[in-house]
Amino acid sequence: TNKEVSFEFAECASTTTDTVGILFIMSIDPCLKSTPYASIKEMSYFKEEEEILFSMHTVFRVVAIKPMDNENQLYQVNLQLTSDNDQQLRLLTDRIRGEAGGSGWQRLGSLLLQIGQFNKAEELYNVLLEQTSDQGENAIFYHQLGLVHSNRGDYERAIWYYEQGLTIHQKILPSDHPILATSYSNIGSVYDNLKEYSKAVSFYGKALKIHQKILPLNHPDFASSYNNIGLVYSKMGECSKALSFYEKSLEIYEKTLLSYHPLFATLYNNIGLVYGKMGEHSKALSSLEKSLEIDQKTLPSNHPDLATSYNNIGFVYRNMKDYSKALLYYERALDILKHPLPPTHPHIKITKGSIVIVKEKLLRIANI
Repeated sequence: TNKEVSFEFAECASTTTDTVGILFIMSIDPCLKSTPYASIKEMSYFKEEEEILFSMHTVFRVVAIKPMDNENQLYQVNLQLTSDNDQQLRLLTDRIRGEAGGSGWQRLGSLLLQIGQFNKAEELYNVLLEQTSDQGENAIFYHQLGLVHSNRGDYERAIWYYEQGLTIHQKILPSDHPILATSYSNIGSVYDNLKEYSKAVSFYGKALKIHQKILPLNHPDFASSYNNIGLVYSKMGECSKALSFYEKSLEIYEKTLLSYHPLFATLYNNIGLVYGKMGEHSKALSSLEKSLEIDQKTLPSNHPDLATSYNNIGFVYRNMKDYSKALLYYERALDILKHPLPPTHPHIKITKGSIVIVKEKLLRIANI
């Protein structure tokens, strides 16, 4: 688009207090054949805008972000067109494709779950469930609907869907199949959230036994089993055992994953929570801030996992009696949770309760 026209749009957006104007400057190498683009100036209704149309799979690298005013309301973002042969891009997309799994609609559903679009994911999986008679596909869709309800906090419904999928998989798969381990882990996670820790340990243990049979010692799924068991020990107050399992997970992740992989965020978060329980607040904040940094790099700004990080950091500051900072992080968490989740979701209730407690503490201090 014509630079002057683009700047006018960006400048207009910057005049509103709750929006930010951004001028994108795109550098394009015409020799990159893998990214088609064309001028549509002659076909556009507004020819003076001099618009360029890029293909849908176009990816740009962010080179620089520069403020264009003193109010932090207007920015210039420099972008560099990448090619399909870009090594870093290929590593990232291969990792995303591997984690999403499947193809077509199944991959779309997995990606919707990863970016927190739970309602859209549910709609998709219900349609797919109605359209197939294949038992294997039915089991997958039941399992994914379990993930949807688990993320929403509807844990009883999540267990129902997980068990539907598990029953089918137990009939059609060998007893040590990795898909069964995934089902056991996810059911364990739900029982964990329901505070039924003995059931959680039982299902996590089933997943670990399968992993011990079929996986190399440094496989990331092995680390996930260690992490899950450590999480239960943490909630049972057995902090030393929890840290032991978390350290096993961290050792595997450091050998097998990229440094900004989301699994690191989960693990650092869990380690931070244990240190918090042990009263080692500086170590707790260090781990939780590492988790938050990864989440901020890899997740949308309104993703529920960011709210979890803010809540946990707020809790540490609350225990340190730094109530102003605690309130700041709790309110950031609530701002995120209010959008994708219903007001009855337990995470929203807990966060609101934390805000009330911290405000009461601040009020008492002010009245002293």
